[in-house]
Amino acid sequence: MHDVIRTTIRSDRLLLVVSFACFAVAGVATGAVDALAPTVVATALAIAGVYCVAQYATRVTRRRLAALAFAFWVGFLAITSLHVVGLETVGAAVPGNTAAIVGSLTALTWATLLTACATTVFLGFREYGATTGTDAPEEQVLEGDSDYSTR
Repeated sequence: MHDVIRTTIRSDRLLLVVSFACFAVAGVATGAVDALAPTVVATALAIAGVYCVAQYATRVTRRRLAALAFAFWVGFLAITSLHVVGLETVGAAVPGNTAAIVGSLTALTWATLLTACATTVFLGFREYGATTGTDAPEEQVLEGDSDYSTR
């Protein structure tokens, strides 16, 4: 029997979870105060979130990335329905601290929006880089396949 080296199956979802958390904290950090320090921290967190999404996008298939982007856009549209009603109204209707509920809904909104945007952009990069298997007309001429005969 052949010896098979088992590869460890590791989940790349951790990268997605970290990016989602970075986007959520970045979204909440910029909304509270108009100061330079929270904006710089939020920008650094957003950059870290984009980096994690980029690493995740390189490890999954295009089909899975497309499904993920679609799911995050649907999630974002579902959350925006709460914004139409008003976050304070939703916070008052749900038992618990209204400010905490509004803050977590804001974080969830920013996280889904930024994750949906990032996954869509990286899906677009991947689709743009996909080849169809045919040479461009310029490459055919360079390889010697020309319409002019050499008789």
